[in-house]
Amino acid sequence: MSETTSLAPALSGRWVQLWLGVLCMALIANLQYAWTLFVDPMHVAHGWGVAGIQWAFSIFIATETWLTPAAGSLVDRLGPRLGPRLVIAVGGLMVGIGWLINAYAGSLLLLYVGAAMSGTGAGAIYATCVGNAVKWFPDRRGLAVGLTAAGFGAGAALTVVPIRLTIHAAGYAQAFLWFGLGQAIIILAVSWFMRGPERAIVLANKANPGLQQSVSSATSAEMLRSPVFWLLYVMFIGVSASGLMATAQLAPVAKDFGISNTAILFGASTLSVALVIDNVLNGLARPFFGALSDRIGRESTMALAFSLGALSYWLLAVAGQTPWAFVVCAGLIFFTWGEIFSLFPSTCTDTFGPKYATANASFLYTAKGTSAFLVPLANVLKQATGGWEAVFQVAAVTNVVVVLLALFVLRPMRANRMRLARLETAHEG
Repeated sequence: MSETTSLAPALSGRWVQLWLGVLCMALIANLQYAWTLFVDPMHVAHGWGVAGIQWAFSIFIATETWLTPAAGSLVDRLGPRLGPRLVIAVGGLMVGIGWLINAYAGSLLLLYVGAAMSGTGAGAIYATCVGNAVKWFPDRRGLAVGLTAAGFGAGAALTVVPIRLTIHAAGYAQAFLWFGLGQAIIILAVSWFMRGPERAIVLANKANPGLQQSVSSATSAEMLRSPVFWLLYVMFIGVSASGLMATAQLAPVAKDFGISNTAILFGASTLSVALVIDNVLNGLARPFFGALSDRIGRESTMALAFSLGALSYWLLAVAGQTPWAFVVCAGLIFFTWGEIFSLFPSTCTDTFGPKYATANASFLYTAKGTSAFLVPLANVLKQATGGWEAVFQVAAVTNVVVVLLALFVLRPMRANRMRLARLETAHEG
C-alpha cells in the first residue's frame, strides 16, 4: 500500500489543527518572553528583591514543564476527540487565573502561586499542541513541531511592545489583568475545535531513509528505561539553561551594559528592539531548523544549530556592549536555542513512536523545568566575576559539549535502538 493512499484519509484537516495549535501557543508565550518587562516595575512597586521576583519565573517554568506528563497522559487517555479539547480549555482557564493573581499579588508568596497556576495551564496547552503536531505530521514532523513551537517563541513579538506600553501607562498590574483575560477568552474559544488523529500514523515508506523513525511505539515507562531518553534529557538541559538565562536576564544585562534605554530605531530603545527581534528569531528558528532536520537528520541539525549558539554567546561576551552589537548578538542567541523545542520532541517521537507521543514528549519537556533552576546561578556567577562575560562563556562551552554528544553519542545510540527495533519487528512478523 502506498504512503499517499494510506495517509490521505488519516491526515484530513491536519493543517487546520496545526494552525489552531500555533494560535494557542502564541497566547501562552507572554509570561515567559515578556516576563523581563515586569521585573523592575514589581521591584519598584513592592520593594521585593530582584532575585526573589525571578524565583516566580523559575516556578512558572518548572510547573509549565514538570506537570506536562500528567496533561499529556490525560490527552492520550481521553482520546483524540475529547483529550485535546478538554485539556486546552482547562489550561486556558488556569492561565487566565494565574495572570489575575499576578495582577493583585501583594506578596512574593502570592506571586509564586500565580506563577504556578499559569505555568500549569500553559504546560497543559503546550503539551497538547506539540503532541498533536507530532501525531498529525509524521512526514514533516520537524516542520510541524517547529511551527507549533514558533507560536510560543514568536507569539510574544506581537505583544511585547503593547505590554511594555501598558506597563508604562497604567502599571504592571493592569498589563497582567487585561492581557491575561484576553488570552484566556481566546484559548477557551479555540479549544472546542481541537482534536487529534483518530489512529496512530506511522510512515511505512519514507522519502528520506536517513531520517530514522521507529515503526513501533514505546510507552512512557518503557521510554524512561532507555538510556537514549536520558541522554536527550541531559542535552536538553544544557542548551535550555543557557537560553533561559538569556531570556530572563536580557533586561538586567542591557541595563548593566548601560544601553537599555538608548534610542536606536525610530525612537525605540535598545531593549525594545532587542526583545522584538529576539522573539521573532526565536520563533523562526523552530520551523527553520525543524524543517532542516527533516532533510538532513536530527543530530546533524543539532550540531549545526548548537555550534552557532556557542559562537553567539561568545560574541555577546566579547563584543555585545554597544546597542546594535547587543541587538545582533542577542538575536543570534535566540535564533540558535529556540530550535530545541522542535528538534527534541521530533527526535523523541522518531525514537519512541507516535502512539504515546504526547506523554513521551512531555516527559522530555520537563528538562526545561529542571534547567530553569540553573538560571539564578547566572546572577551568582556574575556577582562573583563582576560581569556577564563569564556567564556567556560558560553558556558557549555548554553548547559545544552538547554538539559533541549529538554527533558521537546520541547518533550511534539511536541507530542501534532502531536496528534492534527492526529486528524485533521482523522476528514477530
